[in-house]
Amino acid sequence: MPNTCCDRRRFLAVAGGVTATVAGCLGGPGGSDSGDTADGEPAVTDVSLLLNWRISGLHAPYVAARENGFYADEGFESVDIESGDGSDFAANQAGLGNVEFAITSADQLLNVNSRGLSPRCVAVVMQRNPNVVFATRDGFGELTDPEQLEGATVGSGPGMVRQMTEAYLEHHGVLESVDYVDAGFDTVQQLLAGDLDAAGGVFGDVVDAEHQGATVDALSIDETIRSYGHLVATDAEFAESNETTVRSFLRATARGAVWASTNPADAIALLVDAQPELEEVRENQTDKWDRMHAEYMFSETVRERGWGYSESGPWVETYETLAAADVFEDDVDPETVWTNDYLDDESEYIADYAARVES
Repeated sequence: MPNTCCDRRRFLAVAGGVTATVAGCLGGPGGSDSGDTADGEPAVTDVSLLLNWRISGLHAPYVAARENGFYADEGFESVDIESGDGSDFAANQAGLGNVEFAITSADQLLNVNSRGLSPRCVAVVMQRNPNVVFATRDGFGELTDPEQLEGATVGSGPGMVRQMTEAYLEHHGVLESVDYVDAGFDTVQQLLAGDLDAAGGVFGDVVDAEHQGATVDALSIDETIRSYGHLVATDAEFAESNETTVRSFLRATARGAVWASTNPADAIALLVDAQPELEEVRENQTDKWDRMHAEYMFSETVRERGWGYSESGPWVETYETLAAADVFEDDVDPETVWTNDYLDDESEYIADYAARVES
């Protein structure tokens, strides 16, 4: 087991509610830098990272970065990792400036920007849309093509998963022929109980079903609708005023992603040490992290440019999908909600991420 940071930080429960082509169109580092120190150390050394949901194997990079002292190496005195209440909540809190950093998703970042706040994506962690349509072999048979869903009862939870699933079914011409129902937050159990023929969800739901003994087939929505999954967001004004803080945080996070990908068992051990109740589902969390880093954290952009980089295409496709569904409160330009300006291409963990992990 590697040495861990001696000042282990606790996980906090979140309470309360929410009262250019390569670089995007955000001003980025060209703006004020008054929040950073002259010697290149981050001025904001105590930061919070709000997760999109309860802590799980999908959050292994941030725990690895903290517990191995990677954030400390970049000058941070503390990084509090807080369990969240959905990607919409995380994007809102970043836009309100209530947390320095948040893990959210491209769809919710666009949605929150349409509501007058300005959270910005400064790094993409999950380069593929995590949404899937899935079914069990026992309940449905082998699912290989969306046309097989004609006449089936398909359920999904609320929010953007529902919108993405609906858009996927419509794209393949089967939306009108399925019984599309709201399954709430109990989609996996309803599928396993036979109340649903198929379900819309995320790949983590597939892992949950598999760990309950099911053989599952999944259709990737990303093959039809390109979109980014987990990403690091911060308020636009905070980033502009604290360039070094943001760049330092992203360097350490990328280093954590490399370490967790190359040491998956140790990464989950650190996760369990920090959140002991995960011991009961250690294997489940290991499988979620293995699937995430093997299948969802790579793209040609990552291989060519490095960890965290956005390109315009997935942002535009996500925007067009949600705009067609009338999701946005007001118009939003998808080119203004992301930037690559805070990614340090001289960092070996960013620039050489793919080579380090794939080797």
